[in-house]
Amino acid sequence: MSKNTDPRALRSRDALHSALLELLEVRSFEQITIREITTYAGIGYTTYFRHYPTKEALLEAVMSEQVTSLINLTVPIMYAQNLRAASEALFSYVKAHRAIWVTLLTGGAASACRAEFLRLAREAVIEKAPAQGRLSNELGIVLIVSGTIELLTWWLREPNPEPVRKIAEILDTVVVTPVIEANYGKPL
Repeated sequence: MSKNTDPRALRSRDALHSALLELLEVRSFEQITIREITTYAGIGYTTYFRHYPTKEALLEAVMSEQVTSLINLTVPIMYAQNLRAASEALFSYVKAHRAIWVTLLTGGAASACRAEFLRLAREAVIEKAPAQGRLSNELGIVLIVSGTIELLTWWLREPNPEPVRKIAEILDTVVVTPVIEANYGKPL
């Protein structure tokens, strides 16, 4: 992806991201073409390639943006010692952006999404909260991220998904709280 900070280039990039997200609301990623994305974004076809070499590169950029938003939303709530609220915020965000998360977690981008989630979680947690318990920070992060992704993936595949409050309770009581208590002896 281009690192151009020119306002026009940023507008084009944002338009491409928005176009992909909106198109994903009605069709699968595989059915969407670059030409459709550019038409929907209101930019030229060749302009697309100044920003992204492939359709998958655009998906990766959107994925990184989505995972960053999710981490930025939930980590501060965890540090406020409200793990259930952090879990609810996470599932509410994913529910509001369901189409992209279905693509990210149940399609070909799942391993890249997991890697990005782990990378950002490491940045957000390791420097701020040194481990004091039975688990290393690295293991704690891997367990929480893996459990979160598996639960999200299951939830997104369900034909009648559990309500946000119920699934957040499961994440909090089965994954997040036990790992954090094992790592720190108490919630962050």
